[in-house]
Amino acid sequence: MTVQHTVLLLPGWQNSGPAHWQSRWEALHGHQRVEQHDWMRPLRGDWMARLDEAIQAAASPVVLVAHSLGCLLVAAWAAHSRHTARVFAAFLVAPGDAEREDLPALHSWRPIERHRLPFPALMLGSRNDPYCSFDKAQSLAQAWGAHFIDCGEAGHINADSGLGDWPQGHALLQQLVQAEPTANIPQVISLHTASPTPKP
Repeated sequence: MTVQHTVLLLPGWQNSGPAHWQSRWEALHGHQRVEQHDWMRPLRGDWMARLDEAIQAAASPVVLVAHSLGCLLVAAWAAHSRHTARVFAAFLVAPGDAEREDLPALHSWRPIERHRLPFPALMLGSRNDPYCSFDKAQSLAQAWGAHFIDCGEAGHINADSGLGDWPQGHALLQQLVQAEPTANIPQVISLHTASPTPKP
């Protein structure tokens, strides 16, 4: 019997606009966005509480699909919540670096939570992300126990990256949901190819 999952979309700071792949997945696949009370002034405690409410309200095991600050939200929530068993897996894309001094609006997210996630996770990182260095993204993936995928020079992996509906990303999400061994999931991809190919 196929297990159904509730996919929760976790946008980053300032939310994801209509051209963002998260918004497109919401429209195409019926995934649910976790609406934060204040997208412009993100307070870690408030965002964690809202996520906890959404996870408790879900009718089936949850898959978290996070972008940018949403990735840090997953880590912070998982380190403090008593409901982590309700999460099946997490799909993390382009984590933001809240520890940078030029982002004072994200002061409540410092230091970034670095405890290992208690559920399987994939992280996709970019080599020219303006909001997080490639080395920092890799180090966060290692700390969180996430399988890291190198997306090359893909910017912040957002609407500006020209991904459209990003079917390739959704295919990776399906691999995660189907609990495929990480050996079958690529370590390097080009975001504009039709489908992911495992690294030999």
